[in-house]
Amino acid sequence: MNKDYLQGEVLRAVEDHKQELWDLARFMYENPELGYREQQASKAVAEFLESAGFQVELGIGGLATALKACREGVGLGPHVAFLAEYDALPGIGHGCGHNWIAAAAVGAAVGMLPALDHVAGAIYVVGCPAEEGYVDNAGGKVALLESGCFQGIQAALLLHPAGETVLDSTANAREAVEISFHGRAAHASAAPHEGINALEALIQTFVALNGLRAQFPDEVRVHGVITKGGEAPNIVPHFASARFYVRAYHSGVLARAVESLKACARGAAMATGAQVEFRSFAYPYAAMRPNRTLVRCFSKNLGCLGIQADSQRQLGYGSTDLGNVSQVMPAIHPYLRITQENIPLHTRWFAQATVTDTGLRSLLTGAKALALTALDLLVDDDLWRSVQAEYAQKDYGPGISQ
Repeated sequence: MNKDYLQGEVLRAVEDHKQELWDLARFMYENPELGYREQQASKAVAEFLESAGFQVELGIGGLATALKACREGVGLGPHVAFLAEYDALPGIGHGCGHNWIAAAAVGAAVGMLPALDHVAGAIYVVGCPAEEGYVDNAGGKVALLESGCFQGIQAALLLHPAGETVLDSTANAREAVEISFHGRAAHASAAPHEGINALEALIQTFVALNGLRAQFPDEVRVHGVITKGGEAPNIVPHFASARFYVRAYHSGVLARAVESLKACARGAAMATGAQVEFRSFAYPYAAMRPNRTLVRCFSKNLGCLGIQADSQRQLGYGSTDLGNVSQVMPAIHPYLRITQENIPLHTRWFAQATVTDTGLRSLLTGAKALALTALDLLVDDDLWRSVQAEYAQKDYGPGISQ
């Protein structure tokens, strides 16, 4: 079958589902759900794909809101997955655009349906809950990897909305560290000497950490929030806790930064007499290892749709559990502009941008570029071998430790 003909069929199929894809993105925008609670979103995605002819399994890997959908081609060939995220942020909604990500993944999958009647291979959609680190045990893709739900998939594609188009995107590795101090309550005015102030120990941890920032390598990012600071001003706080993200490109640098943070807390405990404990409250995220052969393929297809990268820089300071997937198979995580101005992620304004006319038109463009990239992988044996060869080289590049 002529490749040009198949490309036309893929583009037409995405366009034919335009209104349904827009409705899906709007539905999730209007009904934001936190990680591992995405019942409405996962059901909507599953029903969409099932009605399109995919075999869908909901609740995979022991995660109620995770799903895996598959449609096979006419023979043995590459198995390519579009990854959907659909969890929202607390108080903000879809400020990271996961409603848009899910709809783009679904659009790419249904766009590939006409081609699968003529080419070998298989197309998957994997619905991945809890990418945002707000909830306990966040990192749905890591859980799905550990439970074997990515078995059989050979490449993973995820497209993220943003305020600019950046294609060769890396991401930091990340540790999620909860620090808790246990002290002793007392009357804060009448008998403060009887107490051990857990909040003071926590504050001293932040102060010591701030004193270290000038010594951290440029790639390190450490930021935290106090989640518990006491009950009332007239009670010496007997318990205090905070949650920190520690990020870095390289695992050795990351490990040293985590240990520095813990040393600050141990010192504060010693100074105040409190007891300190540490807990990892989310899955560790590996650094993103983009497959540059796949990036170039996606860039070519996006260019054919009239979109060029705004910048050649890498967006490397965030973190994603797709990094863990990229360690075990070729993967990409490009960003596509959905706004006229560069609106920052994780804001209400960005959530609104996902369902504007500009945002929804970009969704279709992104779905088409994803689908065309998957089509290239299924029909171009040389490209597929190059993608696999690059992955086999273990050339980690920036953001990945050796």
